[in-house]
Order: sequence, then C-alpha cells, then structure tokens
Amino acid sequence: MFKKLRNRFLIVNLVSISIMMLVAFATIYTITYQNVQRETNMELYKVSDFYHSPYNSSKMPRGEGQGSGSGGSTGSGSSSGSDSFPSDAMGGDNGGPGGDPNSPPARSVSFMIKTDDQWKITDTHSRFDMEDTFYTAALQKVDQDKVGDSGRQTGQFALDGTDWAYVVDPSGDGHMIVFIDVTAQQGILTNLIYTFAVVGLVMLIVIYFLSRYFANRSIAPVREAFEKQKQFIGDASHELKTPLAIINTNADVLLANQEDTIANQAKWLHYIKSETERMTGLTNDLLYLTQMDDSRSTMIHAKFNMSDAVESIILPMEAVIFEKNISLDYNIEPNLTVYGNSEQIKQVILILLDNAVKYSGPKGAVNVTLQKQNNDVVLAVSNTGEGIAPEHLDRIFDRFYRTDSSRARKHGGHGLGLAIARSIVDQHKGELYARSVVGEGATFYVRLS
Repeated sequence: MFKKLRNRFLIVNLVSISIMMLVAFATIYTITYQNVQRETNMELYKVSDFYHSPYNSSKMPRGEGQGSGSGGSTGSGSSSGSDSFPSDAMGGDNGGPGGDPNSPPARSVSFMIKTDDQWKITDTHSRFDMEDTFYTAALQKVDQDKVGDSGRQTGQFALDGTDWAYVVDPSGDGHMIVFIDVTAQQGILTNLIYTFAVVGLVMLIVIYFLSRYFANRSIAPVREAFEKQKQFIGDASHELKTPLAIINTNADVLLANQEDTIANQAKWLHYIKSETERMTGLTNDLLYLTQMDDSRSTMIHAKFNMSDAVESIILPMEAVIFEKNISLDYNIEPNLTVYGNSEQIKQVILILLDNAVKYSGPKGAVNVTLQKQNNDVVLAVSNTGEGIAPEHLDRIFDRFYRTDSSRARKHGGHGLGLAIARSIVDQHKGELYARSVVGEGATFYVRLS
C-alpha cells in the first residue's frame, strides 16, 4: 500500500515538474527564436536597402552571375564586378573595411538576384564566385506563390548544407531577392534544443532520485502511524477480550445456578463487577487520550505553583505508601512555577508516583525531587526494584506497551498511564524520559519551563 502511495507521489511530482520544465523551455526557445528572427530580418532589410540605393544600383554590374560556392565555401576568386565591390564579405554597417560605401552592411555572406516578372534571372551579384546553377537552385527555393505586389516577403531554406534567409522586394517590372547566410543563427536554435533536451533529461533523473528520497521520508511517519494504529487496535482488542471472557464465564455460572441465592453467588458477581470496572477504566483512559489529541489548541494554560502541585499529590498518598511497607523520601524546592494546566500536571505526577510505588518491589523505596535547573523545572520520581532494560526505555511510553505483561496485570493497569503522561507533557512542550539501571531501579524525569 505504501509503495503504491510512494509511486503515485513520484508520478505526480515528475509529471508536474516535466510540464513546468517544458513550459519554461518552450518560453525560452520562443523568445530566443523571435530575437534571432528579428535580427535576421533587420540584417536582411539592411542588405536589401543597400542594393536598392541609387548609388550602388549605378555601380552594380548587370548580367554577371558567376562563382560556384555559397558563403565562399565551394569556390574562390573575385566577382566580375570587383572594381565596384570589394571582395571582403564581412563588412560593417557602413560597408567593408575602412567604411567602403560599396560593401553591403552584413555580418555574413550575402548575394542578390534580380528577375523579371516571370521570375527569370536578369542580374546577380555576389562577393564570391558562384555558378549559375547555384543562383537557379536558390531562386527555386523562394516561395514565389506567396510573393505579392505590395510589401516585402521573407523566408528561409536550406541549400547544400547551408541555411539561407531571403527577402523579396518589388523592383520595377520584376523582383529583387537578397539572400544572407543564417547557418550560425540556425545552429544556435538547434543547439538550444539539444541543450534543453540534455539538461531536461539530467534534471528529471536528479529530481526522480530526490523525489524518491523525500517521498520515502514523507511516507515514513504515515507508515509509522499506520503500524501504531494496527498495534493499538490489536492491543485494545486483547485488553478487552480478557475481561469480556471473564464476564461471560461468570454469567454462564450464574445462569447455570438460577435457583441459588444471590448471597451464594456473590463471588461470581464480584468478578463481573471487577472486570467491568477494569473495562470502564480502560475505555475512560482511551477516551481521555482521544480528548487530549483533539483539545491541544483549546486547553487553557496559565502560570501555577509546581511545588504546591507536587505536594498536593504526595501528601494524600503517604498513608497508602506506608501500608505497602515502602519508604518515601521527597525534596521539594518551594515556590517553583511553570506555565501550563495544573490539573493535567497533577495527573502526570500521580501516574509517575503510582507507577513507582507499584514497581518498587518489597520493602522498596521511592524518592521524589523537584528543583530548578537553569530555566527549567525538573521533577524526578525514582524507585528501587528490577529496573527497565535499555531496549524497553524508548517504548515504555507507547500505548499498551509493557515490559512484562503478566507482572503488569498482577499490579493492575493496562499500559496507558505512561502514554497519557507523555501526551500531557508533550502538550506542555516539555520533556518526559526515563533512566534506569537493571537490578537497581528506575527514574522518570519531567522537564518543564
């Protein structure tokens, strides 16, 4: 059950994070793509405006399309119009090196094609030697059907392993198409996608293991609470099963002797009453524990005299302790105050003192001390006796837990006293713990502020 719960948590977590990562990556990619497109179009328009300028139109050679390599990668040499156009392709905004006004304002390789209204090449220009077939292939990549009479039309295509962007401008009775190399820009977008894929995959793997770790830690308290609930139901059923069996047996005896007098059957009635009282005490303790859990935020706390509270519990019990032939010694520091609920703290004192008396052993001794340590008030209740083994010290405050079930039943009780005391002390943000030496005795400490 808990494994399925953990897996569902992991699936929901991974799906949610994957969706958020996809949205974030898509947003980043969209913004980057728009920026690249905007810069590409600006560069296209600059180069196109250069070719449209009257000065360069008058200087540009016509009908000379030559060279074989796009971007200078498949050919070399100068164009036939080299007298008017420098051969350096990396011109600045105002031309090539030295600010040559005849150089297109481009950061990458560019060329131009002029056509008539039937899309037949009438003129070309390039900084590098390009073959006529290259111009023809580039012109065929232009989406001619979308070119209208008004406005500029842009687009992109791949040719011979190079990415090109173009802009089509109306030019008299034909068209002027300007091309620039955008392989580097497209490479940035492609690398961005690969980077997102790798980073996303690595992040999902890391998030999976982190989510698995925290899911296990988050489910651990739920699993522990579930196991304690199962144990609690089993222990409560066991505690109720014994008195119910005794009551049922004694009731059968009474029914088998219906003609006998009540006086002769008083023993069976006393057994029934005793077990009924035991069940009543058990149900009252369980109800009290439930009320404690439900009333943590509504309990009224105030400052009260802890010294008086301890003495008010010890003094009435002195006679009972004396009858059991147990010595009692106490040392109460006067006028110590704590913040909390006095009636609940008195119940804690009574539980610890009663527990110490029960398990002190024949002719044992009980010692109670109350003193101030730093800013805290510490109550210590110790007794002589068999003590508590180390493996039991951490569990004696669990509900229904007893180190020796047969011995505990002999002394009465059902293993809820220390659980109630722990619940009260926790509510007061205090600390309740035990120290013991096997064969010598045990000491219970309550630390309150």
